Amino acid sequence: METDPDDEMVAVPAGRVTLSDRRTQRSWPVDVAPFRMSAFPVTQACYERVTGLRPSAARGDRLPVEGVSWWDAVRFCNALSLREGLTPAYRLRIEDETAEWDASADGYRLPTEAEWEHACRAGTTGPRYGRLDDIAWYQDNSQGRIRPVGGRRPNAWGVYDTLGNVWEWCWDVYDAEVYGTYRVLRGGGWSDEHWSCRASVRRRGHPTFRIDDLGFRTVRSGHTVRPPRPKTASG
Repeated sequence: METDPDDEMVAVPAGRVTLSDRRTQRSWPVDVAPFRMSAFPVTQACYERVTGLRPSAARGDRLPVEGVSWWDAVRFCNALSLREGLTPAYRLRIEDETAEWDASADGYRLPTEAEWEHACRAGTTGPRYGRLDDIAWYQDNSQGRIRPVGGRRPNAWGVYDTLGNVWEWCWDVYDAEVYGTYRVLRGGGWSDEHWSCRASVRRRGHPTFRIDDLGFRTVRSGHTVRPPRPKTASG
């Protein structure tokens, strides 16, 4: 693959996705405005260029950055925006764990979980956009290690690695009433079994949580969109 994984963003069209939560047995539809998403998870080389840091356990320029918290990810988005002369999307107060999304900003940000699932599905309705061994690194084929981005087949919209390899941080609070500030994780990782690598699976992590199969990718708004309200157990 000749594409530079740190430069390519793909256009994701508007649409509607129905999110679901297995724990509460709730589902709720979300309309998604058009946006642009990085074709690949943020790589270690890109993360180091922007932040000067390389926190990952495994080392490799084309490996997804991992071992990054949600706070690390949103700070990266702001830093990348400033580096490219764009308006940062976030106003952050880490000391009291508050973060505001400026929907008018043109800078980089994390996807909402609705955007993430819409982009992952790429118009499909099943649990995956293709045969799992063809599209994802997971427990049965990763040989116990993280893999370079872009090594499996992309979906119909040109997005790679949404399933498997690393879980990905999303903007959304998972369930504020029950879990407080915990944020949504999507996609499954290189050590996960097949049932975790599905478009609908949602997990949660504290904003300071770091582990070796958790990374992120960036998006930019195609038009001004309204940040979603945190979902509660009632959906």
